Amino acid sequence: MRLDKFLKVSGLVRRRTVAREVADRGRVLVNGRVAKPATTLRVGDLIVLALGRRQLEVEVLSLRPVAPDPRTLYRVVREIRADPQHTGLQLG
Repeated sequence: MRLDKFLKVSGLVRRRTVAREVADRGRVLVNGRVAKPATTLRVGDLIVLALGRRQLEVEVLSLRPVAPDPRTLYRVVREIRADPQHTGLQLG
């Protein structure tokens, strides 16, 4: 499954266009590498997503959405919320 679609169907990002924009800005890593929206994901991949003051690291558990809970697609490995005085998050 494409990265932008996964971010949308998993609920990590509300809209696929936003997922594309975040990836195009270099704010998404897959297995330690900057990822493009079309990056193909596999079960076991680690995604680091930087949104605003929050950095989220998740492991891909499944690529098949299960209604009604899309959170079954991933497991949160780590979540970091930046200090309000901090100017940005460090990826990598």
